Amino acid sequence: MTGWSNFVGAVSGPCSVNYALASMILTAVEIANPDFTYKTYQIYLLMLALLLLDGILTMTTTKFLARLNIIGTVVNVAVLLIFVVWMPAGSVNTPKINSNAYVWTEVVNGTEWPDGFAFMMGFLSVIWTLSGFDAPFHLSEECSNANIASPRAIVMTAQLGLYLGWAVILVIAYTVQSIPDVLNGQYGQPMGTLCLQVLGKNAGLAMFALNMIAQFSVGQGCTVTTSRIVYAYSRDGALPGSRWLRKVNKRTRTPVVAVWFVTGIGALLGLLVFAGPIAIGAVFSIGAIAQYTAFTFPVFLKLVVAGDKFRPGPWNLGRFSKPVGIMACAWVVLIIPVLCFPAVKGSDLTYLTMNYTCLLYGGVMTLALLWYAIDARKWFKGPKINVEHLIHTQSLESEAAEREKQDALYTEKEE
Repeated sequence: MTGWSNFVGAVSGPCSVNYALASMILTAVEIANPDFTYKTYQIYLLMLALLLLDGILTMTTTKFLARLNIIGTVVNVAVLLIFVVWMPAGSVNTPKINSNAYVWTEVVNGTEWPDGFAFMMGFLSVIWTLSGFDAPFHLSEECSNANIASPRAIVMTAQLGLYLGWAVILVIAYTVQSIPDVLNGQYGQPMGTLCLQVLGKNAGLAMFALNMIAQFSVGQGCTVTTSRIVYAYSRDGALPGSRWLRKVNKRTRTPVVAVWFVTGIGALLGLLVFAGPIAIGAVFSIGAIAQYTAFTFPVFLKLVVAGDKFRPGPWNLGRFSKPVGIMACAWVVLIIPVLCFPAVKGSDLTYLTMNYTCLLYGGVMTLALLWYAIDARKWFKGPKINVEHLIHTQSLESEAAEREKQDALYTEKEE
């Protein structure tokens, strides 16, 4: 469950991010040239080009990717700071910002559900945005001091996402003029419409372009992380075709086959764009639900199965581990069904407005479980580890003492 959920959520990332970026680029062209109206096939072709570029960059050396990741991080933070300052300061509207009463008390419900339930459904964008905080874990084999650096990076990523994301949301709430127009305007791209609405055409396009640059670095980062997930699973023999997917290029020392497998999956998922915006939108929901399931299942097993036998690493939550784990499991049990609901109900619910998340995620997971029950359980015995896990074994201290004792006996015999 954990492995396949993580795999499904991860491989949806490059598709969803690059689909959004392709829509942003074509929207910018449409804003700059009112005579241009982009077509669905153009979104798909541009998304393919972006996936291709991501693949070319990701198949390079680890050292180059590390530098590229630093640049991407700096660009994202810089764009965020520019957005937070420029949007309210450069607003062409009068007044420049909305009142506190509007921001904190006005409710705009874009669904046919009650406000409380609609509020819960709104967590989708937040969950999807934060679902990549596990990236340090998947890249841990390529960094030093991983047992401390990886969990620390995960916590820092989540915390930065909270604080910086909160700043962005506040800026949007205080500067937006018409939420229905942003969501359902003529351009069909919320961020582009927002920048145009607040900053005007030229400045809005400039801010929108900066967002696109940041979005590209996100897509490239998703491709790197997902390719490492595919490689790790293939090295353990957990995926069909593992013997090809786990191959590492001798020159770049990176899993090139896994990289192009990931981009290929992204291209196939992107075909959902031809089924309509609701269908392609399910890719975003899949990423959120699958990743949440993958993150929470080990926490649940730690609480229920391992219990006190679990040996924490050197960087952990200490006494807060159990209550945090309980809250995490309760939250996921609550939110996952909510994310599967469509925005409309009753007579408005048709095959075009249905939420297909259950079908796509449930279908893949059903096939994976059937494959395991029919065939994989006969030969797959779990991950191939090179470090002895401490559950049901002696502690490292006792093992070290035993080795020293054996070495001493061996030395005496030699003498």
